[in-house]
Amino acid sequence: MCAVRYRPQRARHSHDDAPDTTKDFERLAKLPEGPEREELCDRLVEAWLPMAHRLAAKYRSRGESLEDLEQVAALGLVKAVNRDDPSHGTPFVPFAVPTITGEIRRHFRDHTWDVHVPRRVQELRNKVRTAIRELSTGVDDRTPSTERIAEHTGLPVDEVEAGLEAIGSFRSLSLDATAGDSDDGFSLADTFGHAEPDYETVVAKEAVKPCLRELPERQRRVLYMRFFRDMTQSRIGQELGISQMHVSRLLNKSFEYVRHRVEHERRPARPRCAARV
Repeated sequence: MCAVRYRPQRARHSHDDAPDTTKDFERLAKLPEGPEREELCDRLVEAWLPMAHRLAAKYRSRGESLEDLEQVAALGLVKAVNRDDPSHGTPFVPFAVPTITGEIRRHFRDHTWDVHVPRRVQELRNKVRTAIRELSTGVDDRTPSTERIAEHTGLPVDEVEAGLEAIGSFRSLSLDATAGDSDDGFSLADTFGHAEPDYETVVAKEAVKPCLRELPERQRRVLYMRFFRDMTQSRIGQELGISQMHVSRLLNKSFEYVRHRVEHERRPARPRCAARV
């Protein structure tokens, strides 16, 4: 048998490069507000910034850019530096780490949801997601039922359902995303309905029909020749034996009457344009 070599285990420490800033924090606690305190705070933040960036890197797989997470972690570090009180006897790291990670988690909770979800529902989502992960450890790896999740978490079924709905609300899909599992090139936008422009045309036609029937024969004929036979005013005048100016007046009077009737929904006993010209 081959001899088994054992490597000596090194003591694991998350912050082996932690700076010694104990005296600086003691001095900071005694300084009043002013430029000297602000300068010392800046130096302490700069000294502990590598630790904040390491904490931010642990959350980079959740869809946020590392640069944004590092900024959030730096904000948490600033809060930790300003709130630390050496008189409590607690080292800075055990106090700063929960402050920084709490700031990062608040960022995810309040700023990264594509759909606004109440905080209560966000908490239900986290509980339900944790329960699904704990219950989906079997061989079949099937998603547990709502009743099973409710039994595991102690939540009512309706709250479990709300948490399940919220799981799909953290990120929204682009309208350019592929619809379903098909490879035919259709996107979600292709599944949306569109307004039918001909509906307005149908409404307009039905609105003017009664008004057109009330026009004198000559005016109806002029409209027909102009809009259904696409004849020019000059040609209409030649066919009817009237001038092009007369044709224009007949058209304008017809338009005025129809517009007046449709807009005001009044039916005069004898329309003005019905008089023979």
